[in-house]
Amino acid sequence: MTRGPRLVFLGKQGSGKGTQAEILAADYGVTHLSTGEIFRTSADEGSSLGLEAKAYMDRGELVPDETVVKIVEEHFARHDTTAKGFILDGFPRTHNQAVELRRILGDNTLDAVIDIDVPDAVVLERMIERGREDDTAAAMKRRLELYRRETQPLAEFYGDQNLLERVDGLGEVGDITKRIAVVVDERFDPTRP
Repeated sequence: MTRGPRLVFLGKQGSGKGTQAEILAADYGVTHLSTGEIFRTSADEGSSLGLEAKAYMDRGELVPDETVVKIVEEHFARHDTTAKGFILDGFPRTHNQAVELRRILGDNTLDAVIDIDVPDAVVLERMIERGREDDTAAAMKRRLELYRRETQPLAEFYGDQNLLERVDGLGEVGDITKRIAVVVDERFDPTRP
């Protein structure tokens, strides 16, 4: 039986990773797993973990690793995501989460980790343009700092496993999608279990 690719998308907030994940998930017929969406679904279903995550998000705080990992693990256990293929967007966010993802997936290894590379000045401009209430200058700078401190080390972690592929995130949405698809097609073997 063939399957779709198993991918992780990395990138700063405003890099376009959510948009690209949606497009490519549809193109490859796989599930787009946004941690924010998983949290909301889990909370809507009344899961105690989902409600715990929602409480953190409502306060504008990051959901602790332990809670994030449990919710993602619960999702993978309840849905046949690994057999079909997936694109993870927003998880893993930290080194510890990446180690836990490897444990959760077991033999179902990732095909690639796509780092959508966009300069800070551009993501700041994009965040200002979308005009969300919580996109204050101070909040945006804090998010970039958190990204550098917590998420950027994942590039090294996945680079050491020969999974990391950096893709230029500047330009038209369709052009970026094509760049990512080229990388995925080079790395993905649908006959590999």
